[in-house]
Amino acid sequence: MYEAVVAELYRSNVQAARAFAVAITGDPAIAEDLVQDAFVRCVRRLSTLLDRDSFRTYLLRAVANAANSYFKRRRVERRYLAHLAASAGVDEGTAGSSDLTQREPLLEALRTLPVRQRTAVAARFLLDWSEAQTAELMNCRIGTVKSLTSRGIAALRAHFDAKENSPHA
Repeated sequence: MYEAVVAELYRSNVQAARAFAVAITGDPAIAEDLVQDAFVRCVRRLSTLLDRDSFRTYLLRAVANAANSYFKRRRVERRYLAHLAASAGVDEGTAGSSDLTQREPLLEALRTLPVRQRTAVAARFLLDWSEAQTAELMNCRIGTVKSLTSRGIAALRAHFDAKENSPHA
């Protein structure tokens, strides 16, 4: 019974949500990801939704929120990369260009970290947040943030040391 309800909600709502997401993002692939994530989140809360007829509105709101979050993350990433480029002595024009040689090693290294370590490192150093702010963001204790940050930085150092000492570097 539950699966039939979910399947019907999917059939009757996802196409509109996808079109909405494409209009917001301008990218069908990103839109598809946002809609799928939003649909899963909304279905999880289906039992608490008082009016099932309002599911489409709920889903579209979730898609809009997901898109806003996506664009916020992109802005933060661009600011961080510009900051890294500036602190590394790269001129401003190069930092925003399509030449990824300056930032790709850092992005590659960050992608090797587990998500929680990456989040802690990004919040602490990208956003320049305190341990308390990061703990609140991650819904964990300050000690956990300290541990995740420490391990993340150690892993990044090890990654760059290995690259530096590699015969192909």
